[in-house]
Amino acid sequence: MSRALIIGAGGVAGVVVHKCCQNSEVFTEICIASRTKSKCDALKAALDGGKTKITTAQVDANNVDELIALINDYKPELVINVALPYQDLTIMDACLATKTHYLDTANYEPEDTAKFEYSWQWAYRERFEKAGITAILGCGFDPGVTGVFSAYAMKHYFDEIHEIDILDCNGGDHGYPFATNFNPEINIREVSAKGSYWENGEWIETEPMEIKREYNFPEVGKKDMYLLHHEELESLGLNIKGIKRIRFFMTFGQSYLTHLKCLENVGMTSIEPIEFEGKKIVPLQFLKAVLPDPASLGLRTVGKTNIGCIYKGIKDGKEVHYYVYNVCDHQECYKEVGSQAISYTTGVPAMIGAAMLLTGKWKKPGVYNVEEFDPDPFMDALNKWGLPWKETFTPELVD
Repeated sequence: MSRALIIGAGGVAGVVVHKCCQNSEVFTEICIASRTKSKCDALKAALDGGKTKITTAQVDANNVDELIALINDYKPELVINVALPYQDLTIMDACLATKTHYLDTANYEPEDTAKFEYSWQWAYRERFEKAGITAILGCGFDPGVTGVFSAYAMKHYFDEIHEIDILDCNGGDHGYPFATNFNPEINIREVSAKGSYWENGEWIETEPMEIKREYNFPEVGKKDMYLLHHEELESLGLNIKGIKRIRFFMTFGQSYLTHLKCLENVGMTSIEPIEFEGKKIVPLQFLKAVLPDPASLGLRTVGKTNIGCIYKGIKDGKEVHYYVYNVCDHQECYKEVGSQAISYTTGVPAMIGAAMLLTGKWKKPGVYNVEEFDPDPFMDALNKWGLPWKETFTPELVD
């Protein structure tokens, strides 16, 4: 039915490839492309023989001309970008030049600045609309499913949503003293940055890890969680009616925080280049090279994740509280696709969003965040493809 180009060959890409092959009625052909073709070939070898036809290619996602050449050669209907966030704009440029639909899981970040926001990608809206192609931004879990959850809550249970708390809990244990569950460079940049939340029409900035809460997560238990800045706060603040406050919390264990503070204190989390033996190196990129590869954690990670959203608002003049969440088991994910749950919870929604676009359910010219589409078919697909959700109207609220 459809041909998709998947750019990237890391842990999330591996999940996307597996799930596309499971959904072969939609994804009849896929091409896996990255800078390291051997990684693409390994994914192909693991999944060849099914109904989905798989090819591979080498491409530098920082090079627009190379991307254009590959897209023109393969002629996909859609590019699924699961490369690095630094590469979002070059891939969007290539999609514009070839009039190809686009989807990613995380917003653009400049490589030399620890800052991420949607403004760079939202600037493409008019150009994508004029080209007659669709760009879907942030279609992982958070951002991604959290936006779909919000649209679903707004559509079915609220006249106005006043408060949203997004809670991301990883209750898994990989056994290492220190490792990150997704790209170390992106992960450490994210958690060491200043926090912020949106309240009454303005951003309130906090120091890194300044605000801490404890929450009793269903099927995981009590965990410490910390307020971070996260990109979906920005889009939900614009797209959900009645919003007065949005916050994002993520859980961290004490061992992780202690190691991170030590690394910060000795300069290993810096993105400023330093001179070393006659060469310029970025400390954080060197640290990434010595830490365990997140794609290797699946076999040894046990426990569960719980990611969801708590809403407070009104319906027919009455206050409503609503909590919708997914619980994902690390070992069950590994048995299915050879990945831990962090990659799984990002890769499955990317496949679903791509299928929504390719089947016409989420397809209109322009650049959009996921909460701007009809949430119902996506919510149904979550139950079908491995991320079933649960809901309650009596949640424990976060103070």
